[in-house]
Amino acid sequence: MRFEHRDTDIDASIVDRVWRTRSDAEETMTSAARTCCHLILSRTQGRMLASLRGPETRASTTPVPPDTEFLGVRFALGMVLRPHPAASIIDGYVPFPVTDLGRIVIGGEDWEAPTYENVEHFVRRLQVAGLLVQSRLGDGEHVTEHPGASLTKRTLQRRYRAITGLSQTAVRQIDRANAAATMLRDGLDWRTVAERLGYFDQAHLAHALRRYVGRTARELQAGDHAAMSFLYKTHARPGS
Repeated sequence: MRFEHRDTDIDASIVDRVWRTRSDAEETMTSAARTCCHLILSRTQGRMLASLRGPETRASTTPVPPDTEFLGVRFALGMVLRPHPAASIIDGYVPFPVTDLGRIVIGGEDWEAPTYENVEHFVRRLQVAGLLVQSRLGDGEHVTEHPGASLTKRTLQRRYRAITGLSQTAVRQIDRANAAATMLRDGLDWRTVAERLGYFDQAHLAHALRRYVGRTARELQAGDHAAMSFLYKTHARPGS
């Protein structure tokens, strides 16, 4: 499977990336941990399926049906597709009904399915309808340790987890491991990666890669990532 992906003209705080791929034969794929939700459409033998995939807390193996086209929209951290907050679908997904005419039912309304080229139009329509909303994660808000004076650190942490389904620490660890995998794939040695990203040593980096990416540093450097979810440099996001 070869992934094609692109930026959009939508603000990166709303949509981080759009991607597509196609499977030729039945196989499995290693899916790296991720902090954001994906809207995923798949088409096979004239049938379309649609689902919202939640954040994943560790790498997993996913079956891939043959002769299937996939389209994915990666929403930015803090975006909520109502009525399915990320916290409700951690390590899981929610399927959306698809009508006989190939329209996706979200929020009780049916929507024309997006294509790789016109995702922006689809996203903007969901925003106008109030189904896709951006939640505040607490960045820039005044924090105090004194209850009642303002928002406490603990209150902000609870809000963050309620919106994203993850702690800020988990988000940092997952994003850092994916960044490490991208750097290793691009040819950097493990010592440079560990130093730049703050890993203590090779064992610390190796543990993170096994847990969150499902590949070793040697496998990534050797280019053994054809059967895994794509890796790319993501935009800076709130809470990263």
